[in-house]
Amino acid sequence: MTSIILLIGVLIGGCKTTDDEQRIFENNHVTHMDKNFFEFAKMRFFGEEEWADPSEQADLVPVTNIDIEQINNPGDKLQVSWLGHSTFLIQYQGINILTDPVFSDRASPVSFAGPKRYTEVALNIDALPDIDYVVISHNHYDHLDTESIKALNKNVKFLVPEAMQALFEDLGVASEKISELPWWQQANYQGVTFTATPSQHWSARSLFDRNTVHWASWAITIGDRKVWFAGDTGYNPHDFKDIGKRFGGFDLALIPIGAYAPRSFMKLYHVNVDEAVEIHKDIQSDFSVGMHWGTFPLTAEPVMEPKQWLEKKQGVLDAPFVTMEIGGTIFLQQ
Repeated sequence: MTSIILLIGVLIGGCKTTDDEQRIFENNHVTHMDKNFFEFAKMRFFGEEEWADPSEQADLVPVTNIDIEQINNPGDKLQVSWLGHSTFLIQYQGINILTDPVFSDRASPVSFAGPKRYTEVALNIDALPDIDYVVISHNHYDHLDTESIKALNKNVKFLVPEAMQALFEDLGVASEKISELPWWQQANYQGVTFTATPSQHWSARSLFDRNTVHWASWAITIGDRKVWFAGDTGYNPHDFKDIGKRFGGFDLALIPIGAYAPRSFMKLYHVNVDEAVEIHKDIQSDFSVGMHWGTFPLTAEPVMEPKQWLEKKQGVLDAPFVTMEIGGTIFLQQ
């Protein structure tokens, strides 16, 4: 258990880079990164917050058998399947897009320790339909899984935030298959437009590379449909209103609702449900799905709390903001 906790600390806390010449990326509205691995360890071992026991929660997670026939033969409607955490299969007009694909059992740099899935992966990676595009929000292990990237490295185009291309090349991805975009830059392929948009987060894959790679949310326009994928983010009252204003709203938004406790540690970079609802409103989403919950035991809150909290908000929302079963598929009406 101690090794698992320390690995989570590396994922969440990181350390500052020691290379003064390497570019350090920043957020628009946070001027300091005030939490690190050592503070995480202190909070985890000696803090007052009571952490939920993952072994007692796995049976609570809502799961359904994915409809293989449906994902291999999608209809005319925009359809989205939740494969767990921040991994979605977005399908429309013959285009298949994956977000933050993580198919490994653990969100960790090693296979023998680290946060393990509550349930089996919804779909084996070799059972996916042919994927056209993969969108990556940032380089944390619960969002960027190197084994999944290697398995997907076929006829796929990877859309990644600024300064991430080198990592993908190290994994064997050819440079022409990678599109590295700074915030607000666009890439267009097959009638699909990808725009890297701001988020409020940070990056690290070791103790010494903190914020040397950028992070992003993504606006994806497919024909007449607009989808926004948040990745991981904290909340501020500026970035998301700006995104909503620039794009005139979205048909669908995928917004994190979990990994927010304790707030003293997580608030700047992980929204809670109330803040997720504010993002839903700010970006002018017609329909939102909560993600980043129910998959890996990363933080202190009980596994079902994000879902239950969001359900209590339904009466005050002008547009739907729902959760899905892992393995479930939803369809957006024309």
